[in-house]
Amino acid sequence: MTSDAIPAAREPSAEPVARLVMQSFQSLLKTRGYHADPAQHAAIELLAHWLDARLRGRRGWLRTPKVGVYLWGGVGRGKSFVMDAFFAAAPVAAKRRVHFHGFLHEVQRRLNEISGQRDPLAVIAREIAEHTHLLCFDEFHVHDIADAMLLGRLLHQLAEQGVGLVATSNYPPRELCPNPLYRDRFKPAIELIERRFEVYKLDGGEDYRQRPDSDYVWGEYAQVPAGEQTSWMNARLQLSDAAERDLTLEVNHRTLRLRARENGLAWLDFDELCRLPRSSADFLWLRDTFERLAISGVPTLDGEGIDVQQRFLNAIDILYDSGVQLLLVAEVTPDQLLSVGAHVDFARTRSRLQQLRLVDGAHIDQVIV
Repeated sequence: MTSDAIPAAREPSAEPVARLVMQSFQSLLKTRGYHADPAQHAAIELLAHWLDARLRGRRGWLRTPKVGVYLWGGVGRGKSFVMDAFFAAAPVAAKRRVHFHGFLHEVQRRLNEISGQRDPLAVIAREIAEHTHLLCFDEFHVHDIADAMLLGRLLHQLAEQGVGLVATSNYPPRELCPNPLYRDRFKPAIELIERRFEVYKLDGGEDYRQRPDSDYVWGEYAQVPAGEQTSWMNARLQLSDAAERDLTLEVNHRTLRLRARENGLAWLDFDELCRLPRSSADFLWLRDTFERLAISGVPTLDGEGIDVQQRFLNAIDILYDSGVQLLLVAEVTPDQLLSVGAHVDFARTRSRLQQLRLVDGAHIDQVIV
């Protein structure tokens, strides 16, 4: 097992790290014109003091610092903002912020590369620890049985290697894996988080994404009758004669059919994206391959199976903060896509869909830019 301390990018005795992190947070708030609420202030203070303790390591009779911090709370409470501010200020040279889906995909790919080795997860954890002393996860949650089996062992290995871990989630640890069919397999991971992480509930305030002065827009949403969507999309996208139409690609050993492709834009149907056995790896490929995505044929999700719903939610999760611009065309409004409570994760997805600019589904007066 490695030391409890995280190597610092500076001498921690020069000035308390906690003070540096808090000063950086206040500076960022001032620059952006934000006012943090008490829960957000408490969260950044917890992170700052945790990192200070980790950088200094165990001192005499002092207790061993926790291996990580787990921030959870409702959608739009500023968890990602708090973590990003902390990450930017942390005086740790070897640090990394990752989206949860993407990180698990990387680990799974590496497992395939070193299959046959004894204890491959320990090998991967050592490789991560060589280059990453502070690892920050965003959108921590588990809905896939493969993720549930992998994650508990990986967290344990990373903790043993001395990697400092920070995670944000919409759920308390005990609700991370709601599917009862494989909850028992994830129980060791839940117990590890509760025992070895500082767990903090960042909640009790408003959804900042829904404030009238919120200016974050990551794409567009149009409500168009099903029978008119093809003509509407053709007019909206204004594809040239050179655009590739109705093409079939091979992605992760499966076929993926696109309605059209041109200049960093891909247009595909909901059926192709969510009704077939897609994985998060397919959504990550789309994120990495295209600058703009147009998805048509999105139905009312209440009548769909849980697997179809989950694929749609996973796709939105992955695309949300990726920099990809999304055009989503559906038969109903964002609020009508899925009933409240119909899916455990839909509150987060609803909040994100509400940050798409609504465009007139009856008139075409501009193109995606």
